[in-house]
This record gives sequence, C-alpha cells and structure tokens, in this order.
Amino acid sequence: MANTDRVIGFIGLGQMGGPMATNIVKGGYKLICYDQAGTAALMPEGATACGSVAEVVKGADTIFMSLPNGAIMESVATEIANVDSARASLIVDLSTVGPDAARSAAKRLALKQIGFGDAPVSGGRAGAIKASISLMFSGDKAIYDDHLDVFKSFAANPFHVGDEPGHGQTVKMLNNFLSATNMAATSEAVAFGVGQGLDMKLILDVVNVSSGANSASLDKFVNRVLPETYDAGFFAELLNKDVQLYITNVRAAGTPSDVGEAVATVWQAGVDSFEPKTDFTNIYKFIRDRRGKNKKA
Repeated sequence: MANTDRVIGFIGLGQMGGPMATNIVKGGYKLICYDQAGTAALMPEGATACGSVAEVVKGADTIFMSLPNGAIMESVATEIANVDSARASLIVDLSTVGPDAARSAAKRLALKQIGFGDAPVSGGRAGAIKASISLMFSGDKAIYDDHLDVFKSFAANPFHVGDEPGHGQTVKMLNNFLSATNMAATSEAVAFGVGQGLDMKLILDVVNVSSGANSASLDKFVNRVLPETYDAGFFAELLNKDVQLYITNVRAAGTPSDVGEAVATVWQAGVDSFEPKTDFTNIYKFIRDRRGKNKKA
C-alpha cells in the first residue's frame, strides 16, 4: 500500500517539475510546493503553496527537486542544509546536474543527517505529463524501496541503478547523449535524402521498418518535424547542457569520445544560433540549412 500519509515537498515547478508534481497529487499524496518564479501560479491543483525553501523543509517528510542545473541545485541543497528544525529527512533530486554536483549535495546534506537520492528522469515534458517517464535512482536501496510507490505515481519506469550518488547522473547523461545523437544523426541523414529529391515521409516510412530506426525517426521526426510543429516540449539549451555534461565527464574519465566530440560540437553550434527556449527538434532545420557547407569545391 502507498504511504499517502507521507507529506511530499516539491521544489521547482518548471517544464518537468510541474507535471511530475501534478501526478504526485493525482497519486493521492499530500504535496507542498515552492518555486521562486511564483508557486501559486505553477503548482498543481490540490497542492499547498509554501513561501520559501525553508517552509518546505519544515513541512515535508521527503522533498523532490527539479531544477535547471547543478549550480542551482547545489545552492538549494545548501539552503536546505542550513534550515534549523528540519522535518525533511530525504531529498530526491530529479534534475540532470552531473555526478560531481550530486556527490557534493549528498555530502553537504549528510552533515545534517538528511539523506539524498540522485534520481534524474527521462522522457521529456510529454512523458512527464503522461507519467510515462523513466527514473534512475542511485542511493540507499532501502530508501528506493520505501519510496517506490510515490516514484510510480509520476514515473512508469523507475530503476535503482546504484548505491552511490552520481550513478543516476551517469546513466542519465549517457541516455541523453544517445537521444541527442539520434536527433542529430537523423537530421543529417534526412536532410541528405530530402536534398536528393526524396519525400521526407517516404524516408521515414522506410527507415522506421529498417535497421536505421531510432527514437528520433520513430517519434520526433514523425510527430514534430514532419508536420513542422517542432513542439516536443524540451528546450534545446537543456539538451545541449546534458550533452556538454556528458562530454566533460567522458573526457575526465578518459573513455572514448570521438562520436561524443562531434555530437557536442553540433549541438553547441545549434544552440548558439537559437533563441532561448527553442524546442530541441529545431536542430533539424539548423542542420538542414548548413547543407553545402561541407561540400568540397
């Protein structure tokens, strides 16, 4: 049975946090929320607004965080650690922040006897709305088991991937690198085909029942690029942040990075050309419009 008497806190109600918080409420949990951009306007119906991080820490048993980057996450973790008379005994970070930030936050919170779960998610805003996302939890297995019901309220595919903070981030980074690679490579391949006079739908029809099928060709191109809506619901700068985190950590680890270097270069160039909050599927137009730049004279 789900422990719906547990009070859940949620900090960060943005593109991903808002839908996840909504599904926690739908799961029957008591939820208190805070977002510095305006809690009342962003929180789900049925939740209770808090006026500060400290108020969440003093009112919740477990706190979920969904924040834009490692620096912000670590800042909030420090703020949590500095709260006196905290009720919260566990922080679960759903953000993509990199292993170093996860480890740093875990150590800081441990000094105040507050547990930490490194638990990034994948599946985009559409998946967060449908509660079909994946969750990659690293930390104490007993904590994972104790919170599995609440995880399942917003994530259809929860996994315990390791005992140490940072393991969740590692799996998330390599997953998002593969997603970004699929999107960039499919964009380049489709641009080549269209440039040769082929119909995009025909290309996708063939590829998607052949060995070249991938998450970009099966989903993003069919549902977002082909109809020219470009509305997958995830910002290009956020995916690029994940790709750059991946390549930075691969370089530090000394594992092969040839493909990663090329993908990271393409995504950085694309994001540098985009307006803020541009949907990541627009990378197709960026790659398509570079057509001919690599053509030999």
